[in-house]
Amino acid sequence: MSLVLQVSDTHFGTEQPPVLEALAALAQQLRPDLAVLSGDITQRARPGQFRAARAFMDRLGAPLLAIPGNHDIPLLDLWTRLRRPYARYLAAFGPALEPIHDAPELLVLGLNTTRPWRHKHGAVSALQIERVAQRLEAAGAAQLRVVVVHQPVAVIRASDRVNLLRGHTAALERWAAAGADLVLGGHIHLPYVLALPALARPLWAVQAGTAVSARVREGLPNSVNLLRWGVHAPPGCCLIEQWDYATGQQAFVRAVVTEVRPARG
Repeated sequence: MSLVLQVSDTHFGTEQPPVLEALAALAQQLRPDLAVLSGDITQRARPGQFRAARAFMDRLGAPLLAIPGNHDIPLLDLWTRLRRPYARYLAAFGPALEPIHDAPELLVLGLNTTRPWRHKHGAVSALQIERVAQRLEAAGAAQLRVVVVHQPVAVIRASDRVNLLRGHTAALERWAAAGADLVLGGHIHLPYVLALPALARPLWAVQAGTAVSARVREGLPNSVNLLRWGVHAPPGCCLIEQWDYATGQQAFVRAVVTEVRPARG
């Protein structure tokens, strides 16, 4: 069985305590099999922010797959940014910048799309594209195949095109052919599910909002995503649920459910 909680853009340093408590309660209620943290974990990559983020994610009680975002590289400490850009991230979240979760019904491949020499824009290299594709091609038929990046691979607003992951076109073509089902992202604090056209097989971009930060976009609520696969969903379907924070209830509530049908065979 596979129940995946996607948490993104927490921006610790700007977190809201009532929202933190509501998310912890949601995780206790749902008991996900995996928590995915898709970047911009901290606001300014400070050690205390990383420690707070790790302590909170541990409270969720699920195995964790995390990748860094552009905010997780020191911005003003130029020596650390250029010489040891991921030192603080690795101290909090372990030695893998590109972790993998491999279970009988679920394959999740984390990808580091940050670049220390860029301020916020991300990129995926040809080597990364091929490494992910080869792992996807080796996936089992029962596995939901998920790639996690930070910057979006597809957008729904023209103003967000500047934020697209550099190299996304080649990546999507190769990963779709290799059997990917979903590409999870964050960065723009805007949740949506988007079917990606003109590819070798069905593939969806799944974007998450900001989970707990006060840096919400255009008045949108804090939100997280929940993926249901296997016994948690109808046969052959993946349910993608958007859970929004409701201020009046001080709780996350299910707001949108999208049903997708990954290709098999």
